[in-house]
Amino acid sequence: MSPADVRQPRAFSTVLEELGTAGGPTLHVADMVQAFGHRGLGAVMLLIALINLFPWPPGGTTFVGFPLLLISLQLVVARQGVWLPRGILQVGLSREGYRKGLSRFLPAIRFAERLTRPRWGFLSNAGAKVLIGLVSFVLSCVLVLPVPGGNLLPAATMSLFALGLMQRDGVAILLGWLAAAASFGALVLAWSVIKAAFLHAWNYGTQLIGTG
Repeated sequence: MSPADVRQPRAFSTVLEELGTAGGPTLHVADMVQAFGHRGLGAVMLLIALINLFPWPPGGTTFVGFPLLLISLQLVVARQGVWLPRGILQVGLSREGYRKGLSRFLPAIRFAERLTRPRWGFLSNAGAKVLIGLVSFVLSCVLVLPVPGGNLLPAATMSLFALGLMQRDGVAILLGWLAAAASFGALVLAWSVIKAAFLHAWNYGTQLIGTG
């Protein structure tokens, strides 16, 4: 067997950098799937989750986050390859914007690559992937809502899940579960605040009407 046959695949961070420089001025989802699809759902999920951490105008994550809904469902049904509709594959963003966003996360990604390794396999087995897919689907539903800042916790949580799946690292997945708990806690808190504000406005309105 030649050295090329046993050569390790290029690091995830290396391919991320290459995506920012290869091809034309627009980076399409199809390019991302082509670059990482052979590595499984975890790699594609990680890339798209990281992109959702980029600063987007209100409503931007509705489009760039939608693929995570489909990938999450594919985890639930234990699909091996990555499938996305043609319309989503044609969605693109500027490579210049991609490079600027990536520069913020690349040091952390390289640091994570050095730390992660296969361990605690029970957290990344078939049953665990189904649970991760279900939770990620719920988080994706939240992420695609046009709420300023509402993408950060869900995208960070799915990044940890995806990193753990890609590297088969149970520690990263455990951190993902902790982040998921924080995400759902934040959702409950936000809902409580919205509900309290609505009830306060309603009571204030009825008082105004009653004294009018």
